[in-house]
Amino acid sequence: EAQLVESGGGLVQAGDSLRLSCVGSGFDFDSYNMGWFRQAPGKEREAVSCISAVDDITYYTNSVKGRFTISRDNANNTVYLQMNNLKPDDTAVYYCAAGCSVVALVAYWGKGTLVTVSS
Repeated sequence: EAQLVESGGGLVQAGDSLRLSCVGSGFDFDSYNMGWFRQAPGKEREAVSCISAVDDITYYTNSVKGRFTISRDNANNTVYLQMNNLKPDDTAVYYCAAGCSVVALVAYWGKGTLVTVSS
């Protein structure tokens, strides 16, 4: 059974940093583009960042460019999201995904980790 388990969320102040981690199991992690999505209350789930299975090509939504960095460690089936200079608008549940960059292309989802940024 495929599983994705996120960790690293929490409550921080604006300007702080957080690092999200996601460990995958039960599927061929190396073969999947991996991504981070987020969903704020009352809003649709959106792709935040993606990293390709080959050559580590990355994508970032405009609002996080220059602040967030995605990376992957295939040896440990882990994908990371380093989030710097966090803003209150970054407050959301962050989901790890096998597949990107739209919801329809995601094969597996994690359960999510809450990030709350206070002003």
